[in-house]
Parts: sequence; structure tokens; C-alpha cells
Amino acid sequence: MRSLRDSAPLLDAYLSYFESKRQPFTIPGHKQRASRLDAGLGLVVDSDTPLYGGLDEIKLTNQVLKEAEALAATLWGADYARFSTGGSTHANQAVILALGKPGDKVALSRTAHRSVLSALVLAGLEPIWLSPQIDAATGVPIGISVAEFEKVIDQQPIALLLTEPGYLGTLSDLPALINAAHAHAIPVIVDAAWGGHFGFSTTVPAHCLAMGADALITSTHKALPGYSASAILIAQGKYLNLERIEQSFETTHTTSPAGAPLASIDGCRALLQTRGQQLISDLVINVEAFKSEVQSHFDDPIFLNAADFPTGRFDPTKIVLRANQLGASGVEIENALQAQFIRVEMADSDTIVFLATLVDSKEDFNHLATALIPILKSQQKSPRTTATSLSWSVIPTVAISMRDAYFAETEMVSAEKAVGRISADLIAPYPPGVAVVAPGEVLTKLIVEGLATTKAAGVRIAYATDPSLASYRVVKT
Repeated sequence: MRSLRDSAPLLDAYLSYFESKRQPFTIPGHKQRASRLDAGLGLVVDSDTPLYGGLDEIKLTNQVLKEAEALAATLWGADYARFSTGGSTHANQAVILALGKPGDKVALSRTAHRSVLSALVLAGLEPIWLSPQIDAATGVPIGISVAEFEKVIDQQPIALLLTEPGYLGTLSDLPALINAAHAHAIPVIVDAAWGGHFGFSTTVPAHCLAMGADALITSTHKALPGYSASAILIAQGKYLNLERIEQSFETTHTTSPAGAPLASIDGCRALLQTRGQQLISDLVINVEAFKSEVQSHFDDPIFLNAADFPTGRFDPTKIVLRANQLGASGVEIENALQAQFIRVEMADSDTIVFLATLVDSKEDFNHLATALIPILKSQQKSPRTTATSLSWSVIPTVAISMRDAYFAETEMVSAEKAVGRISADLIAPYPPGVAVVAPGEVLTKLIVEGLATTKAAGVRIAYATDPSLASYRVVKT
């Protein structure tokens, strides 16, 4: 079997650098020799090399990054691709900064990641919030409906921003949404951070560009075996200004990109291109077998499955355990698994998310099942009614713009006195990092009490100035 480096110029450049004789008098300061100073430090940094003076000459003589990005654009059938070492956060910010001018409006899903909201503040764009449909049986958001989007078209949004797939693996009816947006010449940008594997096997949904979307952002370190904080931005030029995206990308990216994340993005692209169909198909088979084995010990359905949702609108590689169906606490199940050195992606009272990727073997799933089944049996009680997470269910009350709230004078007030005040913070359970309240929105009793309950259940509440939630940062009146 051919090595990936044979068709991945950045991966080959990274490996070639460490195979070559070198005496660097350039950055990085460790010069791959920090082990001379301390073995532990060397273990961390001595495999690091930058793009400039590492994967390529400082003058970019070999243009290996441009070559690799062109290969990615071709694979996804796009006009443009850029590799980021700043995660989907950076890629989201780059494309949003390129959309319009301060004061312009964009329609976006309330399930958007924090990075999207931060980008709106930076760009001065105003959100028109779209609420997802909630599946009554599971309490899970199942995407934005065409009707929900069409309600806001008269507000003249300059773009539609979607998060697909959602954190729990569900998808909107993307072809219909894209057609509705394009009928008004509105570009569709999709944060597909969790869907990097989409489109490369018949066993998973197509990627959004194949459905007609104008930009796709995905994290190659989530569903794919990429380096931490590696991501890719891919775009079409019909409804988007690619020159402006390029300018925004460079404005917001580091001028010293690390080589390993870039090489890993290129390697993931080559992996999908050469072996994606088989690897993804095997993963789907292994996930289905795992869920079937665990489910066989319980009467009530305890996993989300593709059959729960419209055809093609669920990621079959996603493992979402519905702890409420067992009457158990997802956080307590997580704690029991951690005692056996097994970590999960996310856990709250009702839900546990296990991230399954291409590197997981059948033996890995068997090991997880062996550990998980007795834990679930020991904690099983009477099923609880499905409760929709606070992140999915809050309908925001916007008082002032996010940008105005971000730059406003603020003060700290007690949780009790915060009710009815305008939040200066973005506050979100993490993961998934979906805002319960954003700057400029009213802190309602439902939000304040819901956040306190969520925190008490053992979920991390992120980004609040006071992480204890005893007080809140609000806009001064």
C-alpha cells in the first residue's frame, strides 16, 4: 500500500524535514533540540517545525501549502481552500469577517458555536436568530426548517449561517434550505466542524458543498485524525467574494503557523481521498455493532439512531447515549467510566456523547461495551421524561446588539439581581459551547435558574466572568 506522503505534499515536507540534515539559525527557538535543556520539554517540542523554514523555505520557494490546498479544493469540488492551525474558530471568523459591513444582518442557527458569535462581534454584524425544530420523542434539535428561515427573509440577511451536523449528529434539510437561500442570492455558510468525514462514503451523508452550500468549515481534529486545532475552510465563489475571504483569513491567522497541524490536514485529505469509503464504512459497521450489543441488555431505546430522524439527517457514526431512558445520571456514568480510564466527549444529566472516529478498532468498541454495560445496569432506575437541554431550548430576548454589549460599561451583580438585566457575557455549557445567553440579551429567570441547575448537575459552564454563577457581568444602566 502506498504511503500517504506520496500524495500529500505537506505531510511529505514535514517528514522530509526531520529526515534531512539541518543546522537551524531561525525560529522556533527550540530548534528541535530542547531535550538538551530538559527531557520533558524536548519531548513536547522537538517534533515541532513551522511552515516557514520547516515545511517550506522562509521565502515559500516550494509552494507546498498552496499545492496542498489546491488538492483539497479539488477533492471537495470547490473553488478555494485554506488550511488553518487555529481550528474551526479561526475559519469561522475569517469567512464571517468577509461577508459584509458593520450593521449588516445575518440569519443563523441558535445552535451556532461560540466562535460564530464572537466573529459577529468582531465584524459588527447583527444576528437574526433561527430556532431549531425539537424532536418531541428525543428532545434533540433536528435543524432549521425552511419556514423558520423564510420568516426572516424580509429582514434582508446577507448570509445564512448553519451548524451542520449539530453536536448530537442531526442535520437540517440542507438541500431545501440552500435552495431557499439561493433563490434570494443569499450565500450559505456551514460550520461542519463535526462533519469532516461527510461525503466520503455512501454510509454517511453528503457534505454540504455537494448539496450546493457556498462555504464549508470543518475541524480535521474532531471526526478526522488531524492535529489539535487543525481545520479547513472550503468555499465556492458564486455568492462569496473569495478575495475578501483570503484577506480575512490572513488578517485573523497566525503569521507563524505550525507545520504539524498543516501536515495533518494534508494527510487527512489524502486519507479520505484514497481510503475514505472503506474506513468510514467500517466505522459505521463498528458503531452499529457496539450500539446493538449495549442495547440488547435494555428494553427502552437508549441511543439516538438514524431511524429516529428523517432519512439522511443523522450521522451514523455518532454515539449519543440517552441516560434519561435509564433513569440514570449521565454525569455519574461519566465518573464511573473515568474510574476505568475511559473518557467521554460530553456528559450532562440526560446525555452522554462518545466520539467515534476512523482510528477506533472493533476491539476498542468491545472494550467500551464491556465497561459500559455493567455501569448502566448498576445505575438503571425508572425512565425520566426527555428534557430538552438549555442550550437547545432558550429563545433569546435581544435588548441591544452584541457589539454594543461587548464594548459597554459593565458591572457585577448577584444572580438574583441579574434577572431582567442585559448580559455582557456569552455563557455556555461546554461542550458543546452553544450559547445559553449572548452579550446584549436579557438574563431571564429561566436562564439564570437553568444555568445554576446545569452547573449543579456537574456540567462545566464556560466563559462566564464569575464561573460560580453567584454573580453575573451585566451592562450598566
